[in-house]
Amino acid sequence: MMVDRDTRKLLIETVAQRVIAGADELTALDGAIGDGDHGINMRRGFEAVLAELEKLSGPGLGESLKAVGTTLVMKVGGASGPLYGTLFMALGRTLTDDVTRERLAEAFAGAIEAVKARGKSDAGQKTLLDVLIPVLAILREGGPDLPARLKAAADEAAVRTIPMRAIRGRASFLGERSIGHMDPGARSSALMVGAVVDVMEGLA
Repeated sequence: MMVDRDTRKLLIETVAQRVIAGADELTALDGAIGDGDHGINMRRGFEAVLAELEKLSGPGLGESLKAVGTTLVMKVGGASGPLYGTLFMALGRTLTDDVTRERLAEAFAGAIEAVKARGKSDAGQKTLLDVLIPVLAILREGGPDLPARLKAAADEAAVRTIPMRAIRGRASFLGERSIGHMDPGARSSALMVGAVVDVMEGLA
């Protein structure tokens, strides 16, 4: 499908609004195993994105994604800003307005590798990667009911971080005490995946 300006605007706006709406939940999750500021930081970052929505959605998809990533790096702070900024900027380096499932999967795979390198982390360490990697697997599979399966994969993967012990980030300082809590980065990733899928499903 071709992603025109209106679609780019809707995608960016929906992701931003979904994260902002979930900010209190994210802060509560982070309060249990981190600094308690994940939701606050993410809200600040995506409010800045919304403030520049017309400008950010103007260029092609790739440039729009890179601009969103740059905004998040500058405004979110902490560990989440660089990680989410890297994710969006890496997607922007590959994607064009002509998006297919195969191209999206390829771009998403590259973006995940960039996040791994930036955070020096991988699957199983109680981070946003524990949502992104399972979502990529479903995206690569394709097949029927793909939107529903992508959202389910994201939500279920976030839940699976609850029994994990954190190996990276602030939560890793808690050791065994990090077990029993959902990772806030995994949850914010699931919110973003759900937002993107809802938009694309509505346009299908």
